[in-house]
Amino acid sequence: MSQLPLKFDAKGLVPVVVQDELTGEIRMFAFATEEAVRTTQRTGLATFWSRSRGELWQKGRTSGTEVHVSQVLADCDADCVIYLGDPKGNTCHSGAPSCFFQSLEGESLQQASEQPQTLLKRLEAVLDARKQATGASSYTKSLYDGGAPKIGGKIREEADELARALAGERDERVIAETADVLYHVLVGLRWRGIDLRSVLAELAGRLGRSGHEEKASRPREGARVDSSR
Repeated sequence: MSQLPLKFDAKGLVPVVVQDELTGEIRMFAFATEEAVRTTQRTGLATFWSRSRGELWQKGRTSGTEVHVSQVLADCDADCVIYLGDPKGNTCHSGAPSCFFQSLEGESLQQASEQPQTLLKRLEAVLDARKQATGASSYTKSLYDGGAPKIGGKIREEADELARALAGERDERVIAETADVLYHVLVGLRWRGIDLRSVLAELAGRLGRSGHEEKASRPREGARVDSSR
């Protein structure tokens, strides 16, 4: 068997970053041997080398918080890799979704239950916080209070403005109107208690399928949901 084209250090290790392929969130950091990388490729499950125990370990084998790896990426020097995949549950042994939940502020670490890494995750956190505001002080809260009729109306309104911008307005207007549409869609998702990652997973599942094929596979009739809640 030929050797993997990676640069392992003197101890036969290569650093590994685990990244959520849907959100871009960094989940954890560990080390792997060549055998660990090969095992990851063969099984599709994130596998590392435990420096303390001196053995291979598969993430989540006992806890159930596995990482299903779709691709192993190497940096330009081939001395660091990324396990790109789909984490099942919280990744950190502390119970946090990601091990990277501390922010270095000056010379101290500021800890929180979760520090959203990506823009969309931060926006989701802000939208959730707005649920505790008053309708008079928060536009977002007024949308929540209005429920599906108000939120749906704003999505239709903003989508129409985006369509008109696409047809004949400046790129800056298209960007601004797209941001408005995305914002109101996210509000609707948070009102329903749906996280954006679920939508991204749906999009990922459609890759490699034609639009006609995907639409034809959808149920003709779906169960209606009571939007009065």
